[in-house]
Amino acid sequence: MVLRPMKLKVSRSNRKRLKKVGFRTRSKTAGGRKIIKRKIKRSGKFRVG
Repeated sequence: MVLRPMKLKVSRSNRKRLKKVGFRTRSKTAGGRKIIKRKIKRSGKFRVG
């Protein structure tokens, strides 16, 4: 029998971040829509890849 250490749960922080700052999330609140407008005004698009 081989004893293996318990598997560490690695949180997908990238996915968590996308949930918070995605276009759909932002567009649900008035403040988020302001952010989207500001970003579009500055760079021409919401998400600059």
